[in-house]
Amino acid sequence: MQQATPKSLGYYFPAEFAPHRATWLSWPHKEASWPGKIHTIFPRYAEFIKRLAEGERVCINVADESMKSFAMAHLEQAGANLDQIDFFFHPTNDAWCRDHGPAFLVNPSAEQKKVIVDWNYNAWGGKYPPYDLDDVIPTRIGEKLGLPVFNPGIIMEGGSVDFNGAGTLITSKQCLLNENRNPHLNQSQIEQYLSDYYGVDQILWVDEGIVGDDTDGHIDDTVRFVNADTVITVLEENPNDENYEILQQNRRQLTEMRLLNGKQLTIVDLPMPDSVIWEDQRLPASYGNFYIANKYIIVPTFRQPKDDRACRIIQECFPDRQVIGIDSTDIIWGLGSFHCLSQQEPLI
Repeated sequence: MQQATPKSLGYYFPAEFAPHRATWLSWPHKEASWPGKIHTIFPRYAEFIKRLAEGERVCINVADESMKSFAMAHLEQAGANLDQIDFFFHPTNDAWCRDHGPAFLVNPSAEQKKVIVDWNYNAWGGKYPPYDLDDVIPTRIGEKLGLPVFNPGIIMEGGSVDFNGAGTLITSKQCLLNENRNPHLNQSQIEQYLSDYYGVDQILWVDEGIVGDDTDGHIDDTVRFVNADTVITVLEENPNDENYEILQQNRRQLTEMRLLNGKQLTIVDLPMPDSVIWEDQRLPASYGNFYIANKYIIVPTFRQPKDDRACRIIQECFPDRQVIGIDSTDIIWGLGSFHCLSQQEPLI
């Protein structure tokens, strides 16, 4: 007998802009992810948590008491409300909870209103072993919270998908069709998994992600839903930049898309920051990697004049929340920012 899927049981993945019970994080500790400068990220990371805790609970995976004490010291220094923060002794390999954390699905009419999907995880195509601890995080959280856990058995990362909460998911071919993820599956088979285990009815595809992105084109750097029929898409303004044509092509594809109700997407253009280079490496800096929390929209900034304009554009998309920019210049050396570091747990 075939195992029931979350979709067949009425579960779906809510949009990030729906109310959260909590945000999940994995405390950063892997020096190789921020070679030579991991110590510089903690003040901004703690500021991120402080802001999250003003509107929802924050759940942080840590390895042990020592890491918890280290984290608490930084959070106290940042002025975070520790009463809103819960620590879980779940050792991780790295900090990117968007990709290794649980996918929470809900069904308001079910007896069990919330479940977890535990996709397989291979650190973006096996790039950064080991990843065995990260791979089991969703199941460990499910056990801790007493929630059922579904295991689709294929590789998937939370940063590769974005949702409008009304049946539509958007992703990129560069990532989900990459042979380093699920080489045994074709596009229609992957779409079936996405439908069955995220509870969606429509998959939209753009081609590629930005240069310097070691995840092979995660959508959370390029196209984000801000409501059920509106996306923000990042555009490079310099025609000579290597991201220019990639992002123009994504935008062209967005204009051709239709939602389930037949509507065209409303598209809001967001500038890319000027290129951020560290040790001769172009980093995947993008204002699109913002996180939608209950109270704030937290936007990565890069000490550039464009920061304010990007924040204003995002603010117009979220009249009910305050946009806050937090300097991500050091954090992006890890090749991700606030959205990559976090995973929401919906309120139900």
